Amino acid sequence: MKNVLISMMTVCMLTISASSYAAEPASHAAASADGAQVGGDAKAGMSHGEVRKVDLAAGKLTIRHGPLENLGMDAMTMAFKVKDPAMLSQVKSGDSIDFVAEEVDGALTVMKLEKR
Repeated sequence: MKNVLISMMTVCMLTISASSYAAEPASHAAASADGAQVGGDAKAGMSHGEVRKVDLAAGKLTIRHGPLENLGMDAMTMAFKVKDPAMLSQVKSGDSIDFVAEEVDGALTVMKLEKR
């Protein structure tokens, strides 16, 4: 009898574990490749920050930002390259922005930028 109860408990635990494991990817399925939520707010995949410096010569923005979840980075201030040099003329020091940064050829690069 004891073996039957242990077997039943094991089956129940495995069933619960398997259903939990199977449900997890579905919660992430709504995210697209660029980090934006499909069918949700377009800014959901963007990080928030404040422009601290615009360096036209180097083609970089220094941004004080919150966590960059897609890169696994904590909040900090750092310089980023920009995908398109035209982005540098869209902002100035002190502007609040939403942005998407990715690692491109070993350099952190702003791929998308919107003033808030």
